Amino acid sequence: MSNNSQAASALLPNNIAALAAYSSAKSEKLTGTTWLNANESPYAESLELTIADLNRYPDPQPQQVIDRYAAYSQLESDNVLMTRGADEGIELLVRTYCEPSKDSIALFLPTYGMYKVTADTHNVAINALSQALLLNGSVADIVTAVGSSKLVFICNPNNPTGSLTPLDKIKALATALADKALVIVDEAYIEFCPAHSAAQLIKQFNNLVVLRTLSKAFALAGLRTGFTLAPAHLLAPIRKVIAPYPVSTVVASIAAQALTSDAIALMREQVEVLNNLKQQLITWLRSSGAVLKILTGEGNFVTLRLANKNYFNQALEQGLVMRAFTLYGENDWLRISIGSEQELKQVKIWLDGLTLPSPLSAGQTVS
Repeated sequence: MSNNSQAASALLPNNIAALAAYSSAKSEKLTGTTWLNANESPYAESLELTIADLNRYPDPQPQQVIDRYAAYSQLESDNVLMTRGADEGIELLVRTYCEPSKDSIALFLPTYGMYKVTADTHNVAINALSQALLLNGSVADIVTAVGSSKLVFICNPNNPTGSLTPLDKIKALATALADKALVIVDEAYIEFCPAHSAAQLIKQFNNLVVLRTLSKAFALAGLRTGFTLAPAHLLAPIRKVIAPYPVSTVVASIAAQALTSDAIALMREQVEVLNNLKQQLITWLRSSGAVLKILTGEGNFVTLRLANKNYFNQALEQGLVMRAFTLYGENDWLRISIGSEQELKQVKIWLDGLTLPSPLSAGQTVS
């Protein structure tokens, strides 16, 4: 290590020096022609952009966007905070409500990795619980396990498993944790199962927060736009912490167009198409001997376990990029984003082209 590197390392707090950064799908630097690894939408939206006042600072919270998202989510405008992706909402909640070296957050593994990375960044402890506890445990058991954690993150639908936490359980947890913790429901994928949204519960519970994004169903992952929905009194201190001009004029203009009634109707049509394509993909996967297990949850993705992790490398050789990762201690899991009909046909070609052992010798089951 050079002297400069040693000097820089000496300046780092211990928690940052030991930090394991979040590995996004795009950080893997893979090459390919069909991209089904980042839970992006296959639709490229047509938008108009005429900005003439970029020499001026933007509105910190663009009122037109806030009002339109409030109408879309059936809330009041003072229940909505616009952020740079839902990730900034996660970071603001931890930074605002948790005291470093003292507080902790609770999360249910396996789940979205940014909850842990954000807490680690701010020297906030992790209370690592399980999805099994969240889905199958009693509310009393969950509350006991949460203990003194300040924030309780529930990704719903959960990434990468697609599982859903029932609204009745979310309500019961919010009730049991009143005056003890904030229950934060991350609804990045909720447009694919809107009946399960907890957004309306914000009107009933003073400790409930919902995170949203335009990255998935709204097909604007490149815009980096999210929303934190909460009672006004919970957002008030966050408004003090957020950067002075978090939303650029360009982003606000595009987001406003994405939230018109016509654009929302188009988004819902696209979601219906993607949900139907997902069912087609699941049918193909169930009939393939290359697949050991399928987690058929909600969201614009399917998570599965391969019979042989080398099948993933064969997909890469064909230019088909999906998300490989370790789940439940096994490194042969794969998450496939729901792309266009043509993109998913590439998955079918890959599956059909695999050389598989005979069913009897493989001893495989498909679920």
